[in-house]
Amino acid sequence: MEGEGECSDNPFTSVITLTKMRVPHVPQRYVLPPSQRPNLTLDLTTTLPIIDLSTLHHASQRSLTLDTIQGACKELGFFQVVNHGIPLPVIHDALAAATEFFNLSLEEKMTLLSDNVHNPVRYGTSLNHASDKVHYWRDFIKHYSHPISDWIHLWPSNPPSYKDKMGNYAKAVQVLHKQLMEAILEALGLNFGNLQKEIEEGNQLMAINCYPACPEPDLTLGMPPHSDYGTLTVLLQSGPGLQLQDNKKKWLSVPFVEGALLVQLGDQIEVMSNGQYKSVVHQVTLSAENKRLSIASLHSLPINKKIGPAPELVDEQHPVSYNEFSFRDFLDYISSNDIADKRFIDSIKKSV
Repeated sequence: MEGEGECSDNPFTSVITLTKMRVPHVPQRYVLPPSQRPNLTLDLTTTLPIIDLSTLHHASQRSLTLDTIQGACKELGFFQVVNHGIPLPVIHDALAAATEFFNLSLEEKMTLLSDNVHNPVRYGTSLNHASDKVHYWRDFIKHYSHPISDWIHLWPSNPPSYKDKMGNYAKAVQVLHKQLMEAILEALGLNFGNLQKEIEEGNQLMAINCYPACPEPDLTLGMPPHSDYGTLTVLLQSGPGLQLQDNKKKWLSVPFVEGALLVQLGDQIEVMSNGQYKSVVHQVTLSAENKRLSIASLHSLPINKKIGPAPELVDEQHPVSYNEFSFRDFLDYISSNDIADKRFIDSIKKSV
């Protein structure tokens, strides 16, 4: 059924199916214009921040760690964390659950297929297969996850262990997110308590991605350059493939560190900081030999909560640089706009 998507009335064909068909070339709809194609030979010697979170619990080391976090947030909008409190078995179980889901038959996965970005659980390919002008070499399942008791009954029932394994990971990342937000806001000079309720009651969206091996990885991407909409994205990856853009618009390849989690600042943090911190622009490259899995836990304030620059960070030298927005505003934006053409945050920046 799935392989017939190319020539039937069904427009959906997953990348996993193309891989199983052993297509020798990527179909034309995946081919990017030359100027947008990735550089797969970037220097991997670039040193990117790796922060030991256990040092936050030691009074003698906390200040230095906060300074390191602040530097990473200003320079890159990105850092990796180790000693983050999530046991390796929980991480491995989450990746195993993702593998088992993507190994299901098409018929099983198609019950969750949707191109409606407002749906609480949806399976799909590319960014949105129904509207993308160029497709991306990715299959995904996304679902809301916090509070988990409100959503887990909607998650896939197959594989049988999915809810348990992915649920344990989602709950652990939610705890980590709160710890990270406290540190990031403290480093920015803001009072965590002023936003604690909104952070604890905010949204968590799990985006579980499969990037199969690609026959022509130099012609396409798994995800185009973009920034995430929320406060933080905590990313677990099974191998290398993520690239981020520094403040000089130079692409850097993120090395794979076993057991580490990647922390990416989102648009809500950039707006809250009035531009002091930057949401990181990132993309996903592909491999001709290896499949890559990633589990992105995207966190944001409650869906209707408007966020603007913190008043403490606004003065004559630093006027308000962004209009307020909410997670719902972002969802409405991507319903009718292609994020590969224009970043959402560019639509809310005030003109100078």
